[in-house]
Amino acid sequence: MSSTARIGQVSDAPKGRRGEAPHILNGTSSAKTTTAPDLSDPSLYNNRELSLLEYNQRVLEEADDESNPLLERLRFLCIVAGNLDVFFEVRVAGLKQQRQSHLSLAGADGMGPSDQLAAISSRVQQMVNDTYRIWRERLVPALEENNIFFLRCDELTPEEKHYYNDYFLKSVHPVLTPLAVDPVHPFPQLLNKSLNVAVELEGENISTNLGVVQVPHILPRLLPYRAGERGMYRYIFIGNLIQSHVDSLFHGVTVKGAYQFRVTRNSNLYLDEEETDNFLETVEHELRKRSRGDAVRLEVQSDCPKHIADQLLQTFGLTEEDLYTVEGPINFLRLMTVAEQVDRPDLKFRPFVPTRVTLPEHTQDIFSQIRSKPILLHHPYDSFETVLDFIRQAAEDPQVMAIKQTLYRTGKNSPIVAALAEASESGKQVTVVIELKASFEEAANIKWARMLQEAGAHVVYGITGLITRAKLALVVRREENGIRRYLHLGTGNYNPTTARVYEDFGLLTCDPTITGDTAELFNWLTGVSLFPELNKIKAAPKGLHEFILSLIEREVRHVSDGKPAGIYVKVNALVDQDVIKALYSASQAGVKIRLLVRGVCCLRPGIPGVSENISVRSIVGRFLEHSRVYRFENAGNPEIYLASADWTARNFLRRVEISCPVEDPSLRNQVQNIFDTYWNDNAKARELLAEATYVRVPAEGPRLDAQASFLERLRPVTKT
Repeated sequence: MSSTARIGQVSDAPKGRRGEAPHILNGTSSAKTTTAPDLSDPSLYNNRELSLLEYNQRVLEEADDESNPLLERLRFLCIVAGNLDVFFEVRVAGLKQQRQSHLSLAGADGMGPSDQLAAISSRVQQMVNDTYRIWRERLVPALEENNIFFLRCDELTPEEKHYYNDYFLKSVHPVLTPLAVDPVHPFPQLLNKSLNVAVELEGENISTNLGVVQVPHILPRLLPYRAGERGMYRYIFIGNLIQSHVDSLFHGVTVKGAYQFRVTRNSNLYLDEEETDNFLETVEHELRKRSRGDAVRLEVQSDCPKHIADQLLQTFGLTEEDLYTVEGPINFLRLMTVAEQVDRPDLKFRPFVPTRVTLPEHTQDIFSQIRSKPILLHHPYDSFETVLDFIRQAAEDPQVMAIKQTLYRTGKNSPIVAALAEASESGKQVTVVIELKASFEEAANIKWARMLQEAGAHVVYGITGLITRAKLALVVRREENGIRRYLHLGTGNYNPTTARVYEDFGLLTCDPTITGDTAELFNWLTGVSLFPELNKIKAAPKGLHEFILSLIEREVRHVSDGKPAGIYVKVNALVDQDVIKALYSASQAGVKIRLLVRGVCCLRPGIPGVSENISVRSIVGRFLEHSRVYRFENAGNPEIYLASADWTARNFLRRVEISCPVEDPSLRNQVQNIFDTYWNDNAKARELLAEATYVRVPAEGPRLDAQASFLERLRPVTKT
């Protein structure tokens, strides 16, 4: 599997848009004319969707990397499957709707919906083939060497066959319903991503050749046989068990074959916020429709005959472009439980204990700690328990008068929601801005909203037309010298579970200007007022975009004046065309630019005359790199900002996002050292080239895995 798979090779766009050798890339433009390059030239931009797929390819490479523990490689394979599901449910679904509406919404790269869908199909077909090859040729043999087996029914021992036959009769057969497909029995409404078995039939006096058996969600997808006994793990898939017994559901006819398939549907929510009286109920109504959206992808196993696959495609209104034939289990995501539950520590990443902020023994008071010095947290290396301590102490402290917090993704059994409910019930004023439109978290957020409302908290859903993604928790406390505000702001969500595997920053501060800005921002979110004038915090959708552009322009002025200049940024995505143009202009002026972009990057570095001063790297490893950090050299007086926003148009213009300066010199140095460690990674880092390809950073000098080095610092040093 190549790590240099090209981005955007399939396209019918005109030359100069997505041709194989864009004129600026091969340098002919500057040779023929003295005019400056057109920074709007589509050949200067990578396609967003194809760049997202290349990120998934980098995750897939981790599944193929033998330096990773075996069960972690399996986990990476599952992550790839889950990412592709969401990609089709959201991104492909949106492109299909654009095409159906005859909208030619070409992005900066010049590709319209039809171009993109064709390119996506070609790229995903290659990725699916790579994924299943890695499964068959690399992971399955290695798993079997470690006594972990995934078997077909015809590979079972007699004892196992007896066990599974009995399991089918008692636990599976009673909940299955065979469905005919004929003029009297229309094709069933299959739920999004549900597992199904297409049954090919023949016989006299039957009205159809096709039946369908839906596999109920209530049934486990993976069936273990005495898992862990004597160190042995043997599994079969529920779909294969049903295939083997499907003729027991169709009496008096011949079953010619049974073939597993899965359909993926459009999962976007369509909400008219201005035409609803109760937004929460509107979201609930749309959620009920989500699992029945238009089909966007059909997956079948390789044993499915073409005429059956064609029949399914026709039924779902799909084409060959939407068909993915797999040689292995449908939906690897179901294997995540194996990676989690198999008791083989030697096949997993080494566990670690994150650092927890030590509070003064005489008080155990986090507020006094913040008053003495702001606290910087780098998760998961620094424990998220410090954030929970902050919220819990605020809920319990009789001197705390009010708590205001934003919630975007909180996870299950949220201790933060519980603490906020407790604070409200104890008489504190609690205000929570819950984002009901957080993708695939809507149902959980509705649950938390109702729970907090019942506890007496003020619950609001933000600003119409915007999604609130700023991560803020503001505590108002009565003290001897008057009212003081304390703030936690983060680059990641208030989710203790993901905080163990997502890399993020958090800042705890009582800076009066920053907390005052935050209070004004909450008043805007919850009340009726114009967007406030802010001092140190910069917020989207009013001001953050312009602020970033102004800082880039300032670096251009500095380099023109012979002063130190540089731009160092860590984000998840770089898409916004205005920002990319500004970075290109800065590069042309001579500003040194280093960008750590984990996922989508529409900028092309290293183009002569345009971006030769820009380097872009991506790190994919044990933890999901999730933080957003902006650093500007500023003539030798560096400014560093922590932020919730990636550099995309939607983050700048259609979200409520924030950036906040890190002003304490020691904390700034910490952030800078962390960035430098990431940049020097030569184990998990890939570099983006001008040709829109990614290659591993050369392992020159000692091997440095940034994430592993941060973990190493957590281990106590043994004195000898």
